[in-house]
Amino acid sequence: MKLTLKIWRQKNASDKGGFVTYPIDGISTDMSFLEMMDVLNEELSAKDEDPVHFDHDCREGICGMCSLYINGHPHGPKQTTTCQLHMRSFSDGDTITIEPWRAAAFPVVKDLVVDRASFDRIIQAGGYVSVNTGGVPDANEIPIPKRIADEAFDSATCIGCGACVAACKNASAMLFTSAKISQLAMLPQGQVERMTRAEKMVAQMDAEGFGACTNTGACEAECPKGISLTNIARMNREYFSASVKSENV
Repeated sequence: MKLTLKIWRQKNASDKGGFVTYPIDGISTDMSFLEMMDVLNEELSAKDEDPVHFDHDCREGICGMCSLYINGHPHGPKQTTTCQLHMRSFSDGDTITIEPWRAAAFPVVKDLVVDRASFDRIIQAGGYVSVNTGGVPDANEIPIPKRIADEAFDSATCIGCGACVAACKNASAMLFTSAKISQLAMLPQGQVERMTRAEKMVAQMDAEGFGACTNTGACEAECPKGISLTNIARMNREYFSASVKSENV
């Protein structure tokens, strides 16, 4: 395939940045999107030009590093991670626009690379459970109903890629934060910090500069793991319950 790539280039966080157009040819439909980017970078390196910087790691749809905004969609036109997006999703002669995540809480480091340390700080604020030393408990010692276990697992599949933030017109991190709160709030192991977890994580989310949720549903629609909006409702209940208890203490 022959393609035209319009890629956001930005030297550093203080640089204004702008789009640069690159024609590319000989792209196989069996390539992943990142493999296509590798081909482009090999051509740029052969010309002694600075290659396009972008995040990637496992390339198996697990780590959430591949944060590219492609033709107006986080990770591209299909509900998958960028590394699992294949060039057969495009047509010969297409123009593809590639941008970084656009959010104040995700400052651009260089080109398509953004700093998502704000997500780490949200997790550090309360996304953990108490750890007691001692022997490993039996797996069936604490019975958990299958429906609850399944819901907790579904929430835990969030890979923290930030597509929800990139898709939201307000750059809200509610879907990410609520998934991390939900996976612990539904399990017995997460009950010790339950009353403070939501308060701390929501407070940190606000402090990072993420926007508010207006329930447009774009986050769920673009999430490569299909994290449900019901998590946001659960987080709100957790937060209000904790707030009421704090006021009564």
